[in-house]
Amino acid sequence: MPVALLAALAGSLAIHLAAMFGTDVELFGGGQEAPPPLTAEIRPLPAPPVVQPEISAPPPESAVKPAKPPRLLTARAAPASVPQETAPAVEIAPELPSTVPERIPMPPAAPAQPVLPATGMIRFAIYKESLGLQLGRAEHRWEFNEDGTYRLTGTTETSGLASLFKPLRLQAESRGRMVAGGLQPERYTTLKNGRDANENADFDWSTAQVHLARDGSVQPIAPGSQDILSLNYQLAFLGNLAEGSLLGVVTGRKYARYAIDSLGEEEIEVPAGRFRTLHLRAMTDSTTEIWIALDQGGLPVKIRFTDKKGESFEQVATEIGSP
Repeated sequence: MPVALLAALAGSLAIHLAAMFGTDVELFGGGQEAPPPLTAEIRPLPAPPVVQPEISAPPPESAVKPAKPPRLLTARAAPASVPQETAPAVEIAPELPSTVPERIPMPPAAPAQPVLPATGMIRFAIYKESLGLQLGRAEHRWEFNEDGTYRLTGTTETSGLASLFKPLRLQAESRGRMVAGGLQPERYTTLKNGRDANENADFDWSTAQVHLARDGSVQPIAPGSQDILSLNYQLAFLGNLAEGSLLGVVTGRKYARYAIDSLGEEEIEVPAGRFRTLHLRAMTDSTTEIWIALDQGGLPVKIRFTDKKGESFEQVATEIGSP
């Protein structure tokens, strides 16, 4: 293969590597931006109009009759021989203060349990699909801790001759907690060739917002939103995947919501083995397809990314095991 062509492929891979578990380019090429938050302004109500009472004219003196003096009643003393009966005393119970029963808070839902072993790893080979030529590799590791926290790491890099022309190593880390709906990321960080890529994200779930380091913006996020790395491991917790789903995703550059379509179950074979999978697809100006292994905790065992020009790269699992 001519050196110039290999260099061009390596450069193309450098652009697309991050589109498949990377950082520079988001997993999906576009998305449905989250709608801006609604704002409300509280204003005082206008004062009601003052209504003047109507004053009627007094009636003529001839129509007014003098009132009769009240008749005075004189009390007579009871005979001495007849004792006066006293009314029985009535006890009045003290009035009890009205109480409103306190609302008993519902206990929080139990966090989801990991569907993968406590620790593990999966390795991938990355191919230029039209040529069948391997240009890169990737590795994911996960940790699910007893205290309910998790840690995911992903490394994607060029390999072979491609690394000579375009050495590229992208690293990503997602940390967070296990909650009732699955994974809840708290911090997403990235490195490019060992240096901070400044495409990090901090999640604040108390306010449902995310802070993006790239532009310093703070954006509202929907419940259940994921970062680009945790997304691949959250899919196993979405019970309605077979019917499609709408999921918020934070990349190193922005937050958007994406429609994920299900193309049904498929049995596929990759270097790591033969798997029964669910084929998922997200289409925007590019197309991302993910095959998750239904009998392997929903692990992504195959990913295909096709840009708007039709250029396609495929990532297939080569090994699944312990770190």
